[in-house]
Amino acid sequence: MSRSRVAVVRTDVATILDDYMRLARLAGIESVLSRDLPTLIKLNLSWTKYFPSCSSEPWQVEGALRALLDLGYARENLTPVENRTVVTEPWKGARNNRWLKVLDSLGLKFQPLTEVEWTVHRFKSKLLRLNEIFPDGIEIPKMYVGRQILHLPTVKTHGHSTTTGSIKNAFGGLLKEVRHYAHKYIHEVLVDLVTMQKEIHPGVFTLMDGTVCGDGAGPRTMIPHVKDYILGAADSVAIDAVAARMMGFDPMKIDYLRICHEMGLGVADPRFIDIVGDSVEGVSFGFHVSRSFVIWGDQMLRRGSLRFLEKLALHSPLVVWAPLASNIYHDWLWYPTVGMSRIRAFRRTKWGRLFDDRYGPGAADTPLERRILDSPRGHP
Repeated sequence: MSRSRVAVVRTDVATILDDYMRLARLAGIESVLSRDLPTLIKLNLSWTKYFPSCSSEPWQVEGALRALLDLGYARENLTPVENRTVVTEPWKGARNNRWLKVLDSLGLKFQPLTEVEWTVHRFKSKLLRLNEIFPDGIEIPKMYVGRQILHLPTVKTHGHSTTTGSIKNAFGGLLKEVRHYAHKYIHEVLVDLVTMQKEIHPGVFTLMDGTVCGDGAGPRTMIPHVKDYILGAADSVAIDAVAARMMGFDPMKIDYLRICHEMGLGVADPRFIDIVGDSVEGVSFGFHVSRSFVIWGDQMLRRGSLRFLEKLALHSPLVVWAPLASNIYHDWLWYPTVGMSRIRAFRRTKWGRLFDDRYGPGAADTPLERRILDSPRGHP
């Protein structure tokens, strides 16, 4: 059995940006991502609104990109990207999560995948489910082929897949906004995403933020917990396995990680993962997975007692009810009530103060952010 390496660094608000450089070097980024090739920076937008641990944190984006620039990666070769879903909007999300402020300060431009060319890519590798889900071909961003990629996920739970991290972050880039069709077979689809990335990307790397981690009904309606960890690795399976174990789960009992391990796509068994940097021996956050009302309803329609309604509710013109119901529940009901109480508690933490002082309301909007605010479409 081959071994994989995952770097882990304990961090704090005073050292977070420097610690991302230390993490990148410990994890061996220079041996995986070439300075001579264009690099996609795959951000993670799980909610258009800001919620701690939900999407790529601004200090994560800043720390990772500063590390690349300081290591000699050319600014013109770095392209931060993110896609939309039926319930997220990339430009608004980039503003609300303070990515635009960071990117502007570093001289980089955000590229929503809604504004690039998509093409049907015929994968040579055997896939478990996606060819069946998309029989007319799998559309991917044309710009993805031949470019290396850096994923910037967070440590959090997920109601569909138990955990989410590096592998699940590819879900938002390699599949169009109709990717919710893949939820029914989420574990096999996640395995397919690992296979697909190995075919089209010359290098894949991950810098994962666990400064604030999400517990419960992920990926949005979670309980944030300050944990002060960041992780890095070239093996997406291994870093997701280590994050899962830190959250309190057995990675070999999470289907997508186990299948990847058995297929030789990466290492999920902790016995064959070497931790460099700070020890995580005995670390267990004691997290538990639960399902939001929206994910519970989705699973009832796809695999539960309401599955006889699946085609009518999710594969017909009536499908418009689903994103509407999600937005009503998440944005109009949960966020202003339960969500805001958790955000208020977060803002009293050191990471909440960093968000406000360095990236938040206390920092002036950039001209691009002002154009987004003034635009009725939500993008410049």
